[in-house]
Amino acid sequence: MTTTLLDRATLAAIEALEATDDVEFGVRLLANTPTHESRDPALLRQWARTADEFGAALAHVTPTARVVESGDGLERGLLARYTSRPVPTVELFTDTLALAEELIDRLGWRHWYPAGSVREAAIAHEAVHEQLHHGPAKAALKRSLGHVVLRAGRHRLYGHVAGADEIAAHAYARTVCGLGRSPLLLTAALAVAADPQQGSPHGRKK
Repeated sequence: MTTTLLDRATLAAIEALEATDDVEFGVRLLANTPTHESRDPALLRQWARTADEFGAALAHVTPTARVVESGDGLERGLLARYTSRPVPTVELFTDTLALAEELIDRLGWRHWYPAGSVREAAIAHEAVHEQLHHGPAKAALKRSLGHVVLRAGRHRLYGHVAGADEIAAHAYARTVCGLGRSPLLLTAALAVAADPQQGSPHGRKK
């Protein structure tokens, strides 16, 4: 796959993505996440914006997972994947990374995604997930989102908002890697360039 083969319809679809703001990509992510199918779009936008701001404000985390490379990301629809066992590992898919870099040049997005930043952002994205799944950051994100599932007098129990941690991780990666736009824009463009029927290449945790 090479971006020189992009036809006019594909380029037009990507241009439409470019005109979409980063928070809207978060809204779409939440809307496509199970449990949110019937949510008010205004609530989804509020959650997406809050998660984005939360991730952007997180303190820098030094990646500690080992990094390995594979070459079959495009057929899997993956750019990166995190596994915690047997040891924390970030698997980077070099074919998807290569397509991302080519696409950035083809679209004139290099001012948003400097050379090498896609790889750095993928590692940063996965590094911050541990913060958002364990420890105080997990509870802090819940409080920020304000999704109350139980009230007992003055006490409130905040529920998990599926997909919010993914938005926060993308916002964190955007901030610490100095990107001009969220990685969510790039993954959406990759989905169109690689195969619109297969979904978006992205990072996944296991």
